[in-house]
Amino acid sequence: MTRDFRLLATGQGLSWLGNGFQTVALAVAVVTTGGGARDLGLVMACSVLTLLAGTLFGGVWADRLQPRHVMLVSDLARFAATAGIAAMFTLGDGYHLALLCALTVVSSAAGSFFNPALAALKPLLVPGERLQSANATLSLIETACRVAGPAAGGLTVAAFGAPAGFAANAVSFLLAAVVAALLRVRAPRGPRTAVFAEMSAGWREIRSRDWLIGGMAGATVYHIANGMILVIVQVVAVERLGGATAIGWISAAEGLGGMIGAALGLRLRPRRPLRAGWLALLLMPVWAIAYVWPGILVAVLLGAVIGYAGLLFFDVQWETTIQRHVPRHMLGRVASWDYVTSFLAMPVGNALAGPLAEVYGTDRVLTCCAAVLGLSALSQLLIPGSRRMTRTSEDLPEHGDQVRLGGHPGRPSDHPAA
Repeated sequence: MTRDFRLLATGQGLSWLGNGFQTVALAVAVVTTGGGARDLGLVMACSVLTLLAGTLFGGVWADRLQPRHVMLVSDLARFAATAGIAAMFTLGDGYHLALLCALTVVSSAAGSFFNPALAALKPLLVPGERLQSANATLSLIETACRVAGPAAGGLTVAAFGAPAGFAANAVSFLLAAVVAALLRVRAPRGPRTAVFAEMSAGWREIRSRDWLIGGMAGATVYHIANGMILVIVQVVAVERLGGATAIGWISAAEGLGGMIGAALGLRLRPRRPLRAGWLALLLMPVWAIAYVWPGILVAVLLGAVIGYAGLLFFDVQWETTIQRHVPRHMLGRVASWDYVTSFLAMPVGNALAGPLAEVYGTDRVLTCCAAVLGLSALSQLLIPGSRRMTRTSEDLPEHGDQVRLGGHPGRPSDHPAA
C-alpha cells in the first residue's frame, strides 16, 4: 500500500479507537454526576440530528475542497470540542447540560463534514486495482477498534474517571489531524455552483444508476428493520440470555464476525461484486432469528459471527463499487446521500421497536424484521445493474485521477505500486 494510505490507516485507527473511550466516558460522566437517561438521550439526540442536518452540506464541501483539508479542520474542531468536554467534567462538580449539548453539536457537525471527505479521499490513495484491498483493510481496522476501544475505554474510565476517557478521545483527534496534515494526495476540483445545485447534482448522479438508487432504497428499508432489531435484542439479552455479561459476549461475537467479513473482503474478489455482496447480506437474518430460535446464547453468538461477517463483506463490495463507478469529483456528495438514508431510517426503527414489541411481542417483531432484512437484500438481485455488474480493470471513473503535490495528473509515477 502507498505511504498516504498507511498514514490514513494509522490516523483513522487512532480516531476509531478513541471513539470507544468517548462512548463509555459520556454515559459514565452523565450518570455519575447527577444526570440520567433523559439528559443522556438529549445529548445523543443532539449528535444524531446534527449529523443529519450537516452531512449533505459536508458532501458538497468534500467535493469542492481538498478532502484532506476538510478532514484536518474537522479533526481539529472535534479535538477542541472533546477537550472542552473533558475540561468541563474535570474542573466542575458536575456539568452544564446546555454546554454539553453545544460541544456535542460542534463535534458532530465536524463529523458530518469529515465522513464524506474520507469517502472522497480513500480512492485517491491507492491504485485502482487495490481499492477493494484498501477498503477491506480499513474495515478490518475499524471493526477491531470498535471492539478494543470500548474495552480499553471501560478500563481507563474505571481507573481514572470519565475525564480521562474524553481526554484520550481528544488526543486521538489531534493525532488524526497531524496525520491528515502529512497527506500529500490532491484531488482535482471543477468549477463551483450554488450549494443546493451541487447537492442536487449528487442526487442526479445516484438516480442515473439503477444499482445505486435501488441499493439506497433497499438499504433504507433494511435500516428501519435493523433499527428495531438493535433495540429489541438488547432487551432479549437482558431478560433471557444473562444480562450485561451476555451483551458483552454478543458484542465481541459481532466484532469477530465483522473482522472475518473484512478479511474475506481483503482476499476474495468476486467477478460480480454487487451480486456477491447482496447475497452475503442474506446472512444477517441468521443473526436476528437466532434470538427467537433456538433463543440460547450459544446460537446467538454463532449467529452474530455469521451475520456480521456477511454485513462487513457486503460493505466492502458496496463501497468499492461506488468508488469504481462514480466519478471521483462526485464521491463526497454521493457518500453523503448514502449516509443520510441511514441516519433517517435507523431512528425510525428505534422509535417503532418498543410500541410494536408491546403489541405483537418481541419474537414476532424480530421474526418479521429478519424477513425484511432478507427481502431487502434479495430484492436487489431483481435490479439489472446489481445482478449483472462485472468487476473489470476498466471500470474506474474517467474524472479525478490521483494527483500528488508537485506531480502531474495521470503520470505513471503518480500511481505508486503497492
